Amino acid sequence: QVQLVESGGGLVQPGGSLRLSCAASGSIYRLNTMGWYRQAPGKGRELVATISSGGSTVYVDSVKGRFTISRDNAKKMVYLHMNSLKPEDTAVYYCKAAVTEYPGSYYNKDYWGQGTQVTVSS
Repeated sequence: QVQLVESGGGLVQPGGSLRLSCAASGSIYRLNTMGWYRQAPGKGRELVATISSGGSTVYVDSVKGRFTISRDNAKKMVYLHMNSLKPEDTAVYYCKAAVTEYPGSYYNKDYWGQGTQVTVSS
């Protein structure tokens, strides 16, 4: 019903930059809070950043000052601009969106992207 398609992952050197993109499509009346999560090998899934429909952002401490989350409501997209990447940032990154699917509904339904691999290595 709703699909999230991610792009922008790949291999980058330490100190480099990547921009992840997530495009939402399908039965979407309103996109509410969106976010990026990541899961490193052997680790649990970690919240990286969220952005509300009004643009308020929250970041996990480890990425503050390095990552920037943004969104384009007209395009139904959310981005994660990652600077000064470290090997510890290596993980599968997942896009999440809280979606209101039809008018008159006050319920959000969470959708997840398929995940995109980010590898930071020399």
